[in-house]
Amino acid sequence: MMMHLLNNRITLIRTSVRRNWLEARGIIYFILLLLLLPIGKLKAQSNYTWDGKRLVLDNGSIKRTILYDSEKGSFSSIQIFLKGDTNNLLRKDCPEFSFNANHAFLSGTSGWDFVECMPVSDKNNGKGASIHLRSRQKAPQISLRISYYVYPDLAYIRKDINITNLSQEDVAIENLNIEHINVSLDPVDSWIYTNYARMKKLGTYVGDWDDAVMMIHSTGSRRGVILGNEIPGVMKRSAFNTTVNNLEVGYTNVTQDYPFRKWIKKTENWTSHKVFTGWYVNSDNPQKELNTHYQDFSRRHLDFRINAIKQKPVFVYNTWTPFRTFVSDSLISSVAKAASECGVQEFVIDDGWQVNVGSRSSEKEWGGNYGDWQVDKNKFPNGLKSTFDYIKSLGMKPGLWISIGSATDNAKVYKEHPEWFVKNYKNQPGNLHFVADSSDFYSSCMGTDWVDYIKNTIVKLSKDYGLAYAKLDLSVVVSAYVTDKKVSGCYATNHPYHKDHPESLIVLYDRLLQLFDDIHKEAPDLFIDCTFETAGKIQLMDLAISQHAEGNWLSNFEEPFPIGPLRVRQMAWWRSAAIPASSLVIGNQQFDSPNFDFVFKSLMGTLAIVLGDPRKISIQKRKWIKDWSNFLQNVQKKYNYMEFRQDLVGFGEPAEGSWDGWSRINTETKEGGLVGVFKQDAKETQRTVFINTLDPKATYKILEAPYERLVSRMTGKQLSETGFKVRINKNYGAVVYEIERE
Repeated sequence: MMMHLLNNRITLIRTSVRRNWLEARGIIYFILLLLLLPIGKLKAQSNYTWDGKRLVLDNGSIKRTILYDSEKGSFSSIQIFLKGDTNNLLRKDCPEFSFNANHAFLSGTSGWDFVECMPVSDKNNGKGASIHLRSRQKAPQISLRISYYVYPDLAYIRKDINITNLSQEDVAIENLNIEHINVSLDPVDSWIYTNYARMKKLGTYVGDWDDAVMMIHSTGSRRGVILGNEIPGVMKRSAFNTTVNNLEVGYTNVTQDYPFRKWIKKTENWTSHKVFTGWYVNSDNPQKELNTHYQDFSRRHLDFRINAIKQKPVFVYNTWTPFRTFVSDSLISSVAKAASECGVQEFVIDDGWQVNVGSRSSEKEWGGNYGDWQVDKNKFPNGLKSTFDYIKSLGMKPGLWISIGSATDNAKVYKEHPEWFVKNYKNQPGNLHFVADSSDFYSSCMGTDWVDYIKNTIVKLSKDYGLAYAKLDLSVVVSAYVTDKKVSGCYATNHPYHKDHPESLIVLYDRLLQLFDDIHKEAPDLFIDCTFETAGKIQLMDLAISQHAEGNWLSNFEEPFPIGPLRVRQMAWWRSAAIPASSLVIGNQQFDSPNFDFVFKSLMGTLAIVLGDPRKISIQKRKWIKDWSNFLQNVQKKYNYMEFRQDLVGFGEPAEGSWDGWSRINTETKEGGLVGVFKQDAKETQRTVFINTLDPKATYKILEAPYERLVSRMTGKQLSETGFKVRINKNYGAVVYEIERE
C-alpha cells in the first residue's frame, strides 16, 4: 500500500514537472518567435497596428489607414472612416506631408525606405505611432519620423514631423506642410470657416496668423473637418482647395509675408510643432462641433496654461487707464485700497514703475527707461517690496508690466550688450515695434543670451517681491502696427540661434515660448500675460501662446458704454470658439463707468479685467462690486466655470440691435455654471434661453446672480427643450444666472 502511494506521488511529481517544463518551453518558444518576427508584424498597442504595409490608427472613434508601398517608396493616407459611417473622408494620392529641403521637393510619394514603426505618446493622454523613413534621394539625404497621436473617444488626430539631416551640409527646410491630404469634401458646397473658425468663405482659401483653428463644412454631405495649427504667431499657414480638394496645415511658404525656414546642421535633427485634424459626420451645425467635440479635445489634450492654474483669478485690475506711466507709491496705495474694497484679486501696476541704471525718473507718457528694470526710487522711495506687501495685505496679488524685449539707448544692458539686439534690414539696431529707423527704443533678439537676462530679471522680481502677474509686452518678432514686412525678425548673421533672417522668425517665437516655460519652472505660480503686441498682430492670440502663457492682453477698448462692452463681447465671441476664454484679457473697460453693471457682466465671459479709478466709486457701489467678485469666486470653486465657455443656443454674434449671450457650463461634471444674456438695443423685450449641455434627468435651479434669487427649477431635459424666459425692458440690459444642480 505504501509502495503504491509512493509510486502515485512520484508519477504526480513527474507529471507536474513535465507540465511546467512544457509551459516554460512554450513561453520560451513564444518569446523567441517574437524576436524572430519582423518588427512590422507586431501590434504595438490598441491605438494602432502596423503589418509592414499598412499603418492603421484606430481608437474606436476614428480609423485612419496609411499605406506604405515599398516598391514605389510611397507613404500615403488612403482612408479615414468615423465610427458608424461608411464614407471615406479622403481622396486618393494624398501627399501626406510636403516640404523643400535645399530646394528639393519632398512628399510622402517622393521615394522613402521604411526603417521602423514605434509607439509614441504625449503627456496629455495621446497615444499612437511613429513611422521612421529614410529618403532614397541622396541630395540632400534625410530621414523622417512622422508621429500620429489619437485620443480617447474623440475623432481627432494630432501630428508632428522630426527631420534628421544625414547629409554633409546644412539643410534648409521650407514650405513645410505637416499635414497634407486630399479630402472628399466638395469645394462647391463647402463653407470654409476662417479667422478663428468664425468667418465664412467659399472656394479657395490660404490661412494666416488668425487661423489657429479653421473648419471645412460640406453642407451637402453633412460632414466636415476642423484644422488646428499649433505653430506660433505669423508663421502658421493652413489651406484648402488651392489645387483640388487639398488640405494643408503647416508653416508659411516662401511666397508669403513671413516665410518659414529652418536650418538643420549635419547629423542634427529638428521636430516641428504639432497640428491636428478633427473630423465629424451627420451634422448640419459646424459651430456646434466647435462648442462640443473641439472644446473637449482642446481642454483635455492641448495643455493650456490657464487650465493648469489651481486658483484661477476671476477679477483683475490694471492701472494703465487713466494713470498711464504717472504712478507712484502713494497713488498705488490709495488705488489699491479702493480696488480691494471692490473685491479685486490681482492688482497690476502698468508702465512707469521702472527706471534704467543712472537715469532720472521718466516723465514720458510711455516708451522710456526700458531695459534695466530697476525700481524708480523717485516714485517708490522704499522700493517695490513695501508697495507689494501693502497690496498683499489687502488680500490681492501684485503684478507688473514689463516690456519683454525692449531697451532704450540709456539702458546699461544696451550699452554693455549691443550684440543682444536685433539688426534691421539696414544692418543697424532695430525697433520691431515701430518703423525701422525709430530710436525710441530697441528690440532685443530672442536668438541671443538676452533670453537668460530677462528670465533672471522676471524670476528675481517674483522671488524678491512676490510678483504674481507679469504683463509682458511689445513686439519681439513682428509689429502689430507696421505694414512694412521687412520690419520683422533679425537680420544679424552672427547671432547664435539663427542663421539668417527667415530662420530668425520661427526661432524668435520658439525662444519666446521657451522663455515662458523656463520662467514657470522657477516661478510656477506666476501668471504670464503675453500681449497681442508681443504675439505680433492686432488682437492676435493662438494655440501656441495658450500652451505657454496663461493669458493674452487682447485689446484696448476704451470706448464708453454701450460700444465698449459690445466690443468686449464681440471679441470674446470671435476668439473663444478656438481659444480658451479665460486666457482672453480684454481691456480697457473702466471701473468708474456710469454703466459698470453692463460692462462688468460683459467681461465675465472671459477673464474679467478692469481699469479706471476705483477711488471714484461710492462705498455702496464698491460693496456691490465685491459681492459680484465673491459670487464669481464661489461659483469658480463650485463648477470650475473658467475652463468652459459655449455659445448660447439661438443667440449669435453680438451686434447692435440684437440679443446675445454665452454659457460657461462645466460639461464634464454637469453640475452647473454661469449663463450671461445681453440686450443691445434690441426691439424684443423677451427671449428664451436653452441649455443643452446638462444632465437631462437631473433637476437644476436657475438663480439670478449675484444674490441667487430663484427664477425657476427645471430638469436638464426641460432646459434643453423648453428653456426659461428672460425679460429685459430697458434698451440695454444684462442678466447673469447661476445654473445649480440640486
